[in-house]
Amino acid sequence: MPVKILIIDDEELFREDLAMLLREKDYDCQTSANAADGLKLVIDFLPDIILSDIVMPDRSGIDILDDIIRIHPDASVIIMTAFGTLETAIQAFRKGAADYILKPLVFEDLLNKINRIWEQKKLIQEIKYLRREITEDINSLPLGSKSNVMQKIIELIKKVAPKNSIVLITGESGTGKELVAKAIHEFSNKKNEPFVAINCSGFQESLLESELFGHVKGAFTGAIIDKEGFFETAGEGTIFLDEISEMPVSLQSKLLRVLEQKEFYPVGGTKILPMKARVIAATNCNLQSHIKSGKFREDLYYRIAVFEIDLPPLRKRFSDIPFLVDFFIHKFNKEMKCHYKGISKDVLQLFMSYDWPGNIRELRNVIERAMILCDGMTITSAGLPAQMKSLTGETNQTQNLKEAVQAFEGSFLKRVLSDCNWNKEEAARRLNINPSTLYRKMAELRIEGPTSSK
Repeated sequence: MPVKILIIDDEELFREDLAMLLREKDYDCQTSANAADGLKLVIDFLPDIILSDIVMPDRSGIDILDDIIRIHPDASVIIMTAFGTLETAIQAFRKGAADYILKPLVFEDLLNKINRIWEQKKLIQEIKYLRREITEDINSLPLGSKSNVMQKIIELIKKVAPKNSIVLITGESGTGKELVAKAIHEFSNKKNEPFVAINCSGFQESLLESELFGHVKGAFTGAIIDKEGFFETAGEGTIFLDEISEMPVSLQSKLLRVLEQKEFYPVGGTKILPMKARVIAATNCNLQSHIKSGKFREDLYYRIAVFEIDLPPLRKRFSDIPFLVDFFIHKFNKEMKCHYKGISKDVLQLFMSYDWPGNIRELRNVIERAMILCDGMTITSAGLPAQMKSLTGETNQTQNLKEAVQAFEGSFLKRVLSDCNWNKEEAARRLNINPSTLYRKMAELRIEGPTSSK
């Protein structure tokens, strides 16, 4: 959907010529010759951006700012005038104007302002969406974790969040590194500021530098306007550098300087901009091995590894799987308007014995796929991918029901005990059973601790 722009100006030739130029740039543009008709169009047209002259026959552009904000608070107003003074500009900004431009207009300057305002509006919309998503995920997923290791990670998140320290999140792909970064942001005093994420592996070197630090017009071929980088867009919020291990070495030195000096230059620019954002980085690689091979700067590693959080793979926190399954079923029930209650016993047994190379992301995808394919209110093996179905078939061929239940119980108890460092009282509490029951089950299933001897 094109950006909607309303022009309010009593000079017909200027107004219609400007509208024509904007339409050529694919903007949806309407015009008004006076303030009264302009306010009616604000109601009917609901423009994203309003270009309003100051001097008009009925009311000034400054006077109608209050009405515009009351009628359509999401609109951004750019004040235009041929009689600009500093006092007028200050008055316009105090009234709520987004920007101010002098006549005669330089069309490219106006396009720059429109583009900047629209990018900010899109970012605000994304922040609102992410905040709803983050709040749901943080309140439900991490804080409900049952494993010792995840409880410790949650404590680390809560401790580091109020500080402004750089955080490095490590872990295999799919373990939830971005979710942890969002949790740190949400638990910090910056939660009302932007959270800006960038995947460092998704851009060529020259483009990544421009995305991070911005560029000025003419900095390189195709740079037809000034562009804010993510460090500037993030403001005093959080910038998340995902897959930082993939950042080119030449750009790593520039990032190190930014982190040390707290300032940066846009590409091709000479004006220093302050770096106010908090930095969180993440990687699924071993940075120490990258340092040895020359792929990553050692000084940058020590700069970003001020506070490191290492996320374990799902195969090392099996006691979280039943909870994660319930979480994703609840999530997709709402999104897909389904009514699933849970998963069958054989599927749960398979989930508890499967290695999950794709970690939480793979589990999420498996659950979503199964909820599309299965019928009824229970997820069965019919909805599983082929490679998982084959594992289920092998189990069913070699075991009767009693053996399958015993195998599941043994596997499940071992994983819970392992998560609790074989503290049987803690494991019994997690399992919501009496310690005596746990001891009896361990004896029946011949489960021994890592230091036990036969």
